[in-house]
Amino acid sequence: MGRTAVGGTFEQLHDGHRQLIRKAFETAGDDVLDIGLTSNNMAGEKNRDIPDYPTREKNLTDFIKELGIPKDRYHIQMLTNPYGTTLEDDYDAIVVSPETYPVALKINELRKESGKPEIKIVRIEYVMADDDIPISSTRIVHGEIDVHGHLKPN
Repeated sequence: MGRTAVGGTFEQLHDGHRQLIRKAFETAGDDVLDIGLTSNNMAGEKNRDIPDYPTREKNLTDFIKELGIPKDRYHIQMLTNPYGTTLEDDYDAIVVSPETYPVALKINELRKESGKPEIKIVRIEYVMADDDIPISSTRIVHGEIDVHGHLKPN
């Protein structure tokens, strides 16, 4: 396929994140996947406590190991802005969720303005919790659901 990007805060590494990462590796094929992981500063802009960068990076690499993907098939880079290296570097695809789809559209708009080719956007759908509402880190932090979307008792 060529060079592929995916990014996020990966705060709780829930089943939605897991689907996104699996799809990104599938899209990348035999090529290296660039994974942008939100910096502590960017993550701090959210309205809740978020695990620090090293913790989120370890959780991400542990999950990738579970998938059986060797270390030479991916590169994790710190995101200090919403676009990472996608405005400068050549990419064939970017894998996004409905939540990050607008960022991918903006990336392509900015790339077009600078004379770079657009990146193919591969969009996955939300993974639904047991109540048919999307799994999200916010819902997990608020104690509504677990990382698999199972409802927690009141």
